[in-house]
Amino acid sequence: MKKQIVVLTTVALSFWAAGCASSDPKDPLEPWNRAVYSFNDGVDQAILKPVATGYKAVTPEFARQHVSNFFNNASDAWGTLNAALQLKPEKFLTGVFRLGVNTIFGFGGLVDVATGMGLDSPQEDFGQTLGYWGVGPGPYIVWPILGSSNVRDSVGMVADWYGSPITYIQDDGTRYGVTALHGINLRAELIGADDVLEGAALDKYLFVRDGYMQRRQNLIYDGNPPMDLDFDIDDDDL
Repeated sequence: MKKQIVVLTTVALSFWAAGCASSDPKDPLEPWNRAVYSFNDGVDQAILKPVATGYKAVTPEFARQHVSNFFNNASDAWGTLNAALQLKPEKFLTGVFRLGVNTIFGFGGLVDVATGMGLDSPQEDFGQTLGYWGVGPGPYIVWPILGSSNVRDSVGMVADWYGSPITYIQDDGTRYGVTALHGINLRAELIGADDVLEGAALDKYLFVRDGYMQRRQNLIYDGNPPMDLDFDIDDDDL
């Protein structure tokens, strides 16, 4: 896995330097990205969506919610650390208290007690931390299976992987199983969203790309990006 991460980062940086032919300056890798997007969509329709649909059908909603709570709690520690790295003391302290409350009183995070107490998740990652300190996004890039990203967030994903408690599960089978459960549960939460996408966009690729760019900027600036940033979804995408 470590070798795969190194390869991913190296390829991302290579693409950043070299680029590919594209008429859109914010998406110089568009030929590669569209090909990978089509591949990912095919894998999703053939494997991921059917598995997630089956999981959703046989798993009660309350159980799926407990699974989501558990993984959210596991990621809150890393999000809290990134809040500190971004010099956001209020978010950091909220994250610390949230993590403690849910871990102790929420049975290891299976129950989200903290949200009802006004302790919201920090929702920070290392890509956002890099953005906070002025690192530009670089070209938009779509990775096989992993999906939408950019050069900055691709580097951030490497740090996020090391910051995840799941990474440090010693038994390979258990680690792979937990990772698979996380992915399936996330995909199950998105069932129905693809129907909205089909109905909303003439070009799904453009819709997803522009939505990703806009969302990441909103996260980096905590919902208040500078007015001069142009990440609006074009009318032609709809």
